[in-house]
Amino acid sequence: MKTLVTGAAGFIGMHTIKRLLQMGDDVIGLDNLNDYYEVSLKHARLLELEHPRFAFERLDIAHPGAFRQLLARERPDRVVHLAAQAGVRYSLQNPQAYVDANITGFLNVLEALRETGCGHLVYASTSSVYGSNTRLPFSPRHNTDHPVSFYAATKKANEAMAHAYSHLFGIPCTGLRFFTVYGPWGRPDMAFFTFTRRILAGEPIDLFNHGHHTRDFTYVEDIAEGIVQCLAVPATPDPAWEQDPLRPDRSGAPWRVYNIGSNRRVELIRYIDVLEQALGVPAIRNYLPMQPGDVEDTYADVDDLMSDTGYKPSTPIEIGIPRFVEWYLTYYHGDRRAFLQ
Repeated sequence: MKTLVTGAAGFIGMHTIKRLLQMGDDVIGLDNLNDYYEVSLKHARLLELEHPRFAFERLDIAHPGAFRQLLARERPDRVVHLAAQAGVRYSLQNPQAYVDANITGFLNVLEALRETGCGHLVYASTSSVYGSNTRLPFSPRHNTDHPVSFYAATKKANEAMAHAYSHLFGIPCTGLRFFTVYGPWGRPDMAFFTFTRRILAGEPIDLFNHGHHTRDFTYVEDIAEGIVQCLAVPATPDPAWEQDPLRPDRSGAPWRVYNIGSNRRVELIRYIDVLEQALGVPAIRNYLPMQPGDVEDTYADVDDLMSDTGYKPSTPIEIGIPRFVEWYLTYYHGDRRAFLQ
């Protein structure tokens, strides 16, 4: 198989490409290497991907011509679309960046697929689309019409855009709603990364909602495995959908939306406890009220993904957090043992 992955220098993109290469795929990765966070980390991820079956293109999906030409030249069997402007809080400061990357960029991907053809599109959505929903666990069958951040609104729009193109042009599209991904090579703007940096510096960490948030923390290698498993099962029209047309996760078109998470609910305070143990350093905790655009709890119902693809998350935070800490101390401090001494 030949697979094209957008967002190749990103956190999830790097791990997904590594898994595809392990499986024997030829992989074309593209990324615009923007400076939303430290570009050196993105370059370091790409160095991890050096392989005779991996080719990298520096390309911005917000500019349609170059992406269309790449797709027409390479003719991949399937596309994993992970390139996006991420982050809930940054969408309050710079919403235009989300329009450019998440709306215009996604449209350009769909248009290129319409013109050139592709066996299957798997794209990133987010648990943030559940917004004001308080029913737990979150199910793909729940309504997602009330996002509480602009980032979530753009991802909700992606799901609707994918459905329209799937319905009109028969493009198989599978959306995956990621739940709080963590692990080695993570993004510096993510909470687990910030917590680690501040704990090691002896600085207080902010725990919003007084630390009583619960999250479905999902280890990045479990996410990558799930993406690969979804690629192998292209979406098809659901013949039963006409009898149950109110199901928002399926369609008479070749389109699906799934949750992809750990199927575990962990309180933020527990996450910090495990992080402290892995670092060997206590945290100075600053308890604060809820902040705008945030949700109190997330918890993924992944039953449909498991039954349709065989997905099975296997990494609890007691294993995943020490792996992240090992990588963090090695990457930023060179020698974990020397730093802890």
